[in-house]
Amino acid sequence: MTKMTMVQALNLALRQEMKNDDGVIVMGEDVGVDGGVFRVTDALIDQFGEDRVLDTPLAETAIVGMAIGMAVYGLKPVCEIQFSGFSYQNFHQIENHAARLRWRSQGRFNVPMVMRTPYGGGVRALEHHSESREVYWAHTPGLKMVIPSGPRNARALLVSAIRDPDPVIFYEPKAIYRAFREEVPEKEEVMPIGKSQIVREGGDLTMISYGAMMRPTLEAAAELKEKDGVEAEVIDLLTIAPLDDELFVQSVQKTGRAVVVHEAPRSFGPAAEIITRLMEKAFYYLEVPIERVTGFDINMPLFSREKAYLPDAKRILRAANKVLTT
Repeated sequence: MTKMTMVQALNLALRQEMKNDDGVIVMGEDVGVDGGVFRVTDALIDQFGEDRVLDTPLAETAIVGMAIGMAVYGLKPVCEIQFSGFSYQNFHQIENHAARLRWRSQGRFNVPMVMRTPYGGGVRALEHHSESREVYWAHTPGLKMVIPSGPRNARALLVSAIRDPDPVIFYEPKAIYRAFREEVPEKEEVMPIGKSQIVREGGDLTMISYGAMMRPTLEAAAELKEKDGVEAEVIDLLTIAPLDDELFVQSVQKTGRAVVVHEAPRSFGPAAEIITRLMEKAFYYLEVPIERVTGFDINMPLFSREKAYLPDAKRILRAANKVLTT
């Protein structure tokens, strides 16, 4: 297998699906000639031409509105929004139409489209380029919300998202676009949407995270093992909606302790829903209150204060030690 960055793995997924299915269309600002702002769509236009790799105007509402129409008429558009902070411009198209058409038409129409967009901090970007607002989409009925954490699962999940009959919001953690490489098979690989994974087994503590926050979470788990002999079980959610609560509930029933990590703001964030489900389904197994390590309830700071906002291994370790020693 070839070792790839997440950018390369996503490009492989797009290339594979465009080759397998003539109905797959890639569209967005600068995705064609320039290969995308992060080069995820690099060279696709050379292989598939301007009819299937569409450079669009600077108009997010038009991009998504056109993609919805294409999807209803049988194509499988994959539209790129350059940064997640610009996706709010098309929220009404997603919420009013893409997420509702199956329900509104009583199943006569599907909207098999994907909205890809880089999200999150860690790259010293400007305003509207670094926020983590996955809750907007996860809260919207009719949408699926996917967030990979590495090259291999990014490739497999994007393939599944393109093949899904319903609209999928696909958040890509740009902080790890090129941060590391993983072995990615050349042959086709898919992962089910709506299923989480245990990426590190343990029996002392459950740590739950996703996206770019998986790296500091795993770093904290490794330090707990090295310094204190604590075996933390780490769960990668991969999909925020639908949320796979079965795996993390079973884990907490085993460990009795939990820490939830995400970079989105604290209030009404994914951790709140995860903790609620644990209280509903694993309350009598809990030894101590659950801790959450999150971003703060402020706008994402500019780059000089970015590191102070983002959860890191030290913050996660403090939370873990609290639940281990209480």
